[in-house]
Amino acid sequence: MTFRLYDTATREVRDFVPLQEGRAGLYVCGLTVQSEPHVGHVRSGVNFDVLQRWLRHLGYDVTFIRNVTDIDDKILTKSAEQGRPWFNLAYAMHRELDRAYAALNVAPPTYEPAATGHVPEMVELIADLIDRGHAYAAEDGSGDVYFDVRSWSSYGELTHQGIDDMEPATDADPRGKRDPRDFALWKGWKQESEPETASWPSPWGRGRPGWHIECSAMAGKYLGPAFDIHGGGVDLRFPHHENEQAQSRAAGRPFASYWMHNAWITTAGEKMSKSLGNSLTIPNVLEDYRGIELRYYLVAAHYRSHVEFSHQALEEAAVGFRRIELFLERAGVTEAGDLPQAFVDAMNDDLGTPAAVAVLFDVVREGNRADDATPYAGQVLAMLDVLGLNPADPAWAGGRGQQDDKLKSAVDALVAGLLDERAKARDAKDWARADAIRDQIKQAGIEVEDTPTGPKWSID
Repeated sequence: MTFRLYDTATREVRDFVPLQEGRAGLYVCGLTVQSEPHVGHVRSGVNFDVLQRWLRHLGYDVTFIRNVTDIDDKILTKSAEQGRPWFNLAYAMHRELDRAYAALNVAPPTYEPAATGHVPEMVELIADLIDRGHAYAAEDGSGDVYFDVRSWSSYGELTHQGIDDMEPATDADPRGKRDPRDFALWKGWKQESEPETASWPSPWGRGRPGWHIECSAMAGKYLGPAFDIHGGGVDLRFPHHENEQAQSRAAGRPFASYWMHNAWITTAGEKMSKSLGNSLTIPNVLEDYRGIELRYYLVAAHYRSHVEFSHQALEEAAVGFRRIELFLERAGVTEAGDLPQAFVDAMNDDLGTPAAVAVLFDVVREGNRADDATPYAGQVLAMLDVLGLNPADPAWAGGRGQQDDKLKSAVDALVAGLLDERAKARDAKDWARADAIRDQIKQAGIEVEDTPTGPKWSID
């Protein structure tokens, strides 16, 4: 079965046919590093990490670019509120994001460009758009440069909207615009309210790039004028991705062949975001759950499905994943086997991770019933590798939360004491006492297995 994906531009599931045989170019809009990353932020990182892992499994040589926006209005506002340089805030939050990705075993991309490192490419692209008649410098002396949406007849094709049905752009003062929907490519330096370090020289005066031009320039530099897949959160479809596509194609660049968007994580029905005050930062969540459990929770849902976050749902997911780990511990298998065809079919169907996880549990159940669990455990490891969930992956070393470590140590001590008391009862041939202790342990949800080297216990 050919890998098929839902293209949000055409609104249909399409066979993936790369521009170059055996190669895949993937660009994902990363985060604006203005504050600590929360669960909603890292979902995109996890979803597209699964995509790149699956493409590599299919044999593609993947070039994966995921950018970082390290200069924008929000960063300048927050840094001023905190009394710190904007670049210090952006750098600190970028490091927090790196730690969050690492905690969830999100593999690094081929390259992670930062917007501030690519201003020359942005200036060049803006100048090209002006020369082609698709952009103009504002006549109000602001130093702003805008994309002329009326000059590009295909504007709105990504989100299937007509220009007159769109809301006015809000990324700059409307006084210098020909049309209220025109969006900023370059923002003139506001000397009275912005530090000079947040501006760069340009043909239109000192200033900084608009958000949308950043991604077009960086995608073009590392993937070329045409590439295969552009991804990001569904909230970026408009205006960000619409504007990216318009300005890129207006400059003669074919841009992305496919568009993929992951859905939101919501709390109480609203998108999880800092502005709503309903976010959960990654360090806080990892105090109670391991990174591998949080990743499993995110992977188990289809990337296009909205997820209503709750601690109860995360706890249920964690318990489910521990059952998989218990099976692997009992089987004692460390080598991955072949992927079940049903798993392959699920992943080839628009990254159908819910169906893939169902196959995973089917194989675990079959392995628990089998006399020899070895082949089943090999299949389980192969599936976990694809999903980035193999417990043996060195990326998870030390990934257990501090509270979980303390809890395990306490349980170890309590169970060891009961097992020692049971052993003494058995030595004294007090079988009733020994059985009572075993029942007590079992009622606590702990399974005891008597082996030639002594009793071993695990969570049932």
